[in-house]
Amino acid sequence: MKSELIIKSNDNHIDFAILRDGKLTELYREDSDKKISVGDIFLAKTGKVLPGLNAAFVNVGAEKDGFLHYHDLGPQFLTTRKYLKHLRSAKKIDYLLKNFTFEPDIDKNGSISNLIKNGNIIPVQIVKESISSKGPRLSAELSLAGRYMVLLPFSDRVSVSQKIKSKEERQRLIRLVRSIKPKGFGIILRTVAQGKKVAEINRDMERLLERWKKLSETLSKTRVGKNPVKVFSELSRSLSILRDVLNDTFVGIHVDNKSLYEEVKEFVSDIAPGQTSIVKLYKGDIPIFQKFGVDRQIKTSFGKTVSMPSGAYLVIEHTEALHVIDVNSGNRSNKAKTQQETALEVNLMAATEIARQLQLRDMGGIIVIDFIDMRSADNRKKLYEHFKEEMSKSRTKHKVLPLSRFGLMQVTRQRVREETEIKTTEANPNKNGEVEAPILLIDEIQRELEKHLSKNIYKDIFIHVHPFVAAYLTKGGFFKSILWKWRRTYKKRIKIIERDYFQYLKYHFELRKK
Repeated sequence: MKSELIIKSNDNHIDFAILRDGKLTELYREDSDKKISVGDIFLAKTGKVLPGLNAAFVNVGAEKDGFLHYHDLGPQFLTTRKYLKHLRSAKKIDYLLKNFTFEPDIDKNGSISNLIKNGNIIPVQIVKESISSKGPRLSAELSLAGRYMVLLPFSDRVSVSQKIKSKEERQRLIRLVRSIKPKGFGIILRTVAQGKKVAEINRDMERLLERWKKLSETLSKTRVGKNPVKVFSELSRSLSILRDVLNDTFVGIHVDNKSLYEEVKEFVSDIAPGQTSIVKLYKGDIPIFQKFGVDRQIKTSFGKTVSMPSGAYLVIEHTEALHVIDVNSGNRSNKAKTQQETALEVNLMAATEIARQLQLRDMGGIIVIDFIDMRSADNRKKLYEHFKEEMSKSRTKHKVLPLSRFGLMQVTRQRVREETEIKTTEANPNKNGEVEAPILLIDEIQRELEKHLSKNIYKDIFIHVHPFVAAYLTKGGFFKSILWKWRRTYKKRIKIIERDYFQYLKYHFELRKK
């Protein structure tokens, strides 16, 4: 697999697209005026305490106050609070906690009203951004994410990502980390730590400890008034994406802004010196997303209906409580021997596309998938295992349940920020209302062309279209146009006929048999 990261810079935001073998799999946006992101740490005053919910509200500068549940205080909440007090009073600060005395862990089943009162000043971290009408979800258990690990102050636990399956490798990593980590800091090793040597892991830990020192210094000097104060910002979106996804499969990181290019190159040289050469400054006249085919894939991948090869398609519906995805075989030609084989083939194809869609749109919460019915228990198991394998490529926490008696599959996926939504319809040029983006028209024509050609009974095919569409299909002339590509691919006589009175998006096939 070959991966590429495409970064497009605008005045108010930066867009990021990840391509796997040329196919768009992840899409993100970083707004320049965004005040709150997952991982940010604020020093803030607590607001109303709700004993009935065992939670408190905390103002972190969002439209709605953040929600802090008792279980999100963390076992070492008393130690965190003591450390904050220590920072403000001690002349010499023990950042590495060598001589710092820890407090006992809080009661797992305790009450928040016994620990927090209205107006208390505490450090909190954003674990989930504001979604819909809800404010951000907060945690008082601080953590700092690095390339190979997550650093947990005031803890001694060491754990390894569950995606690292080898028992020997897990034990090796635990022994390695226990031999180098300072007392009073816990470590969670990330999947990318697999196979790494002690020097690389130690370098990452040293970077995180330096960031902890800077955070502590900021906490010691910060005074909170009416408004909360951000004391730690997560890496910019571009750098955090690189930190989380960069691996040996990446063959290119393309950036269209010089200052951002320098920033990205410096970061890559720090975390993966051997891959610095893949960072490239894009200087072309064509917009970078159009050059790498991202714009077109965005148009075809978002929206209510998502097409798949040979006529199959998905219908994706959103409600307040859950997402529903319906799998349809459409006009797919049946080359398999039985209906059940066709159903399995379409379902496996749909499972791969659905896993991509969940990642691409960053869909979270409950997702219900209505696959095409299959009677065979073996086929149902194949589908379940295949979908689990496709979902395992995602970094987001999720759970997949087997198909129910009604042929439905239920998925839960962690949601930490708003779902990515992109409008793909446009104003109808011929009348009121909206239509699918014209760029999708060519794909639609090609799918119908393939359907007719699959019957292998036609000698000549004439496609009647609006003159504008005809000009697009024949643009570039011989050897370069879409029409020439179709002729070469399908080895058929295909001709484009201009129709002046056609509406812009109307087309018609005239078929002549052999």
